[in-house]
Amino acid sequence: MTQQLTFNLMPTRKTWTVSELTGKIRDLLAKNFTDINVQGEVSNRREAQSGHIYFTLKDDRSQVRCVYFKQQQRGIKFRPEDGLQVTARGSISVYEQRGEYQIYVEKIELVGQGALQLAFEQLKKRLEDEGLFDAAHKKALPLLPSRIGIITSPKGAAVRDVVRILARRFPNVHLTVYPVRVQGEGSAEEIVKALKFFNAKKMVDVLILARGGGSMEDLWSFNEEIVAHAIFASEIPVISGVGHETDFTIADFVADVRASTPSAAAELVVQTRREFDKHIADLRETLAGQIRYRLLEFSRRVHELSARRGFRRPLDLLRQQRQRADEMTSRLALGLRARLEQSRKRFTAAHLRIASFDFRMKIAAFRLRLEKHTTELGVRAERFLRAKRERWQRLTVQLQERGPLKVLERGYAIATDAAGNLLRDAAQVAFGDTVAIQLHRGRLTTEVRKKETT
Repeated sequence: MTQQLTFNLMPTRKTWTVSELTGKIRDLLAKNFTDINVQGEVSNRREAQSGHIYFTLKDDRSQVRCVYFKQQQRGIKFRPEDGLQVTARGSISVYEQRGEYQIYVEKIELVGQGALQLAFEQLKKRLEDEGLFDAAHKKALPLLPSRIGIITSPKGAAVRDVVRILARRFPNVHLTVYPVRVQGEGSAEEIVKALKFFNAKKMVDVLILARGGGSMEDLWSFNEEIVAHAIFASEIPVISGVGHETDFTIADFVADVRASTPSAAAELVVQTRREFDKHIADLRETLAGQIRYRLLEFSRRVHELSARRGFRRPLDLLRQQRQRADEMTSRLALGLRARLEQSRKRFTAAHLRIASFDFRMKIAAFRLRLEKHTTELGVRAERFLRAKRERWQRLTVQLQERGPLKVLERGYAIATDAAGNLLRDAAQVAFGDTVAIQLHRGRLTTEVRKKETT
């Protein structure tokens, strides 16, 4: 039996699944395109509720999808919009669910010289829509600030100008300078920290945010959104004195008062003092004028009164006024009595109505009647006793007038025998009996020796 040898000259082909192929492409892209810059025009821009931004970057022949996650957007100076020419920096990977490659953007910059201006306009519009520029939120400057806080660089000319103006025109003011960087990385955070410090300590009446002139990039710290929100949240009035006359920053729009320069900011504070002094001077002049007018008016009135007939007869005028006062007093008394009587009737009627519905009021009325009857009974009893006492006194006087003792005063006497029996006849005693004789004053005891019958 002849053995046959078989040779497979065709190469072995690997079969890929879709996921395997997509993963292989993802790994290749992630390995070779980790940090790239891609320039193009933004289109199909869409912002999700999560804050992530999705857009397409395109040129005249191709396009690529881009994802700009929210956590990567910190510090961004503008928001991507359709039609903008930008340079996106990031890495390429594959979104496996759709099998599309896309750029995960880490940083994005505008192409051209107007990048900062566009970022400025976008932020300005967004903050204006949020209400940070509304005049209703602006706080008035204090009339006489005694403590002023200054947020600026300690090395610049701005702080020297502000301090010189305030010290010359407002010598008794207390200045507190919080040193910060006014440009460069981290300067916006320092400005926010200074604003929060003064609001936490409540140590000043007004704040001046000052910086000298410079390019738009130099002044960008005052265009940062965190600085705008910190100024808006400040409970202390803020004056923005940043740049020159023609320079405008976001801080100028959010601040309570905008000054064209740092020196102008100091002038605004001093102006409130000048206004106060002028107001005091105006009030002094107005008061002096009013006093002069009143004096002239009183002088004229005195001359008019002195020329009147009644003024030459002050006694008659005084009497008439007294009589008129008496009449007014009488009328007032009558009116008050009538009013009082009317009020008493109304009170009585109301009292009766209330008493008809309130058992306690009936008890109170019964108690009042009982007290009244008790009082009347006491008065009657006292009157009755007084009458009886007077009658008793009269009878006593009569008894005394008609009693035997009163007769004894006239020289008569009362004779009684030994048993105390009253003797009216001589036959009632015998010779030798003892007889007691009651005189007006004193008592005698005698013995019968002789009797006479009449």
